[in-house]
Amino acid sequence: MADPMTALRPHFAEAVRKSFGDAYAETDPALRRSDRADIQADVALGLAKKLGKKPREIAEAIVENLSISTICDRVEVAGPGFVNLTLSNDWLATELSNAAKDARLGIPAAVKAETVVVDYSAPNVAKEMHVGHIRSTVIGDALVRVLEFLGHDVVRQNHLGDWGTPFGMLIEHLVDLDAKSANAVSVRDLDVFYKEARRKFESDAAFADRARKRVVLLQSGDEATLDLWRTLVNASKQYFGEVYTKLGVTLRDEDFAGESMYNAMLPGVVTELEQKGLVRESKGALCAFPAGFKTKEGEPLPLIVRKTDGGFGYAATDLAAIRERIQARKATRILYVIGAPQQQHLAMVFAVANAAGWLLPPTRAEHVAFGSILGADKKMFKTRTGDTVKLIELLDEAVLRASALVNEKNPELDETTRNGVARQVGIGAIKYADLSSDRIKDYVFDWSRMLAFEGNTAPYLQYAHARICSIFRKAGVDAESMHHARIVLREPAEHVLGLEILGLGMSAQQVADTLQPHRLCTYLYGLATAFTTFYEQCPVLKADDDDTKSSRLALAALTERTLGLGLSLLGIEAPERM
Repeated sequence: MADPMTALRPHFAEAVRKSFGDAYAETDPALRRSDRADIQADVALGLAKKLGKKPREIAEAIVENLSISTICDRVEVAGPGFVNLTLSNDWLATELSNAAKDARLGIPAAVKAETVVVDYSAPNVAKEMHVGHIRSTVIGDALVRVLEFLGHDVVRQNHLGDWGTPFGMLIEHLVDLDAKSANAVSVRDLDVFYKEARRKFESDAAFADRARKRVVLLQSGDEATLDLWRTLVNASKQYFGEVYTKLGVTLRDEDFAGESMYNAMLPGVVTELEQKGLVRESKGALCAFPAGFKTKEGEPLPLIVRKTDGGFGYAATDLAAIRERIQARKATRILYVIGAPQQQHLAMVFAVANAAGWLLPPTRAEHVAFGSILGADKKMFKTRTGDTVKLIELLDEAVLRASALVNEKNPELDETTRNGVARQVGIGAIKYADLSSDRIKDYVFDWSRMLAFEGNTAPYLQYAHARICSIFRKAGVDAESMHHARIVLREPAEHVLGLEILGLGMSAQQVADTLQPHRLCTYLYGLATAFTTFYEQCPVLKADDDDTKSSRLALAALTERTLGLGLSLLGIEAPERM
């Protein structure tokens, strides 16, 4: 499947070369969708200052040398120098037919595949996941899916918080329990267990002292202490697995890469930084001072690598992780799907890694920052009692609410089907509400909006998919049988739908380039809207003749596959009935 903009780009390069010489052949044609035509090229506006000519004069010269009669029916210069392009129905139909015959819908894999490490989710051991974990988990998983689809070798890294001083408190509390209770620490008890240990640590001086000593035992490798630590870690992993399964993300046990994994690497990291002169002692701690980072007072800002007590902090672990990902995993791109407040910390880690000679081009590390989830009061999303919202309870509520809506929409569904659809709709609604907003911005958690069957929501897209499936059930036709049917575009609504279908590949590539999943959501909403218009204006089962009916069924089948694939790249299921 040739994306129109990809198909047009070399033709514009050649037209610019013929018009103004080889020096300008690489000029970006600035192609974009437009409400004035199928596609608009703003290349003339960008060249005006360089050439010292009026944009319209430049646009007219380019059009005169533009050989795209097989792709476009109409090419016009408009306004101050825009080039408006209307695609040929025959060209669109050919590209759509080619896409329908291909398992990947004609979307090519990346020319140069990369090894991409994606660090996401990262919950803490012995704590239940809460609403704040949605963003990293859902955004990270969508990026993983898109990058894998485009042919990159993706390494998932779930950077668990499974090490450090809190574990002295947790392990010592586990010791205080009788053996039967200790062996029965379940995933449902983790939050209570943590709060009990915290209260005991803050109120019982003797316990606090034992907890501090337990940290020393843990870090020194005491086997009995490590065994208790593993009890907590394993219970937590089991719980995280339940949440990931319910949420429908691709993280598995083999993707866990906790802080403990890098513990043995920390002394070596410090030694290397010392040998390279990148750290020095400051107030008893060993610190790096990457260039360009200042305190409020204008002093060099420290990144603490080794603390005053000789222990290692988060910075040391993060430096060990980035070194391991580059040197051992051969990553050329590392994505950190972590909240916006960590921007400075990560920037400092990247700067030190660069100075150490680890993070050098073409390898790059990118912070995929995101905002917060807010309640209706525009404050951090909490329960009515002010408690943190537990993620698994939120997911269960989403399915329950979706079940009521699905039952209202289609009461004829049997219980098993209704339950399955409710799960798809409820979980999809939560994920899509997160992914469809610009990730760097905060958004308000609103059940009525995210579960609505109208507007840019998962239920709207899922309903569009289910509606297409119902067409084939009514027709008694297998959608797969239409993959080789001839597509002919005559009506404006067919043309618009065909143009939308061809945009999936570029939309996926934009997500891979910009790390902004909302671009794919916007594309899918446009596709579903175009199909709705097509369905209303172009009778499918009651078409005027068999050839038109066959063509429209083929177009519907291709829309269903495109919509289903696009949703799957977001980690959202597409029901066949709703």
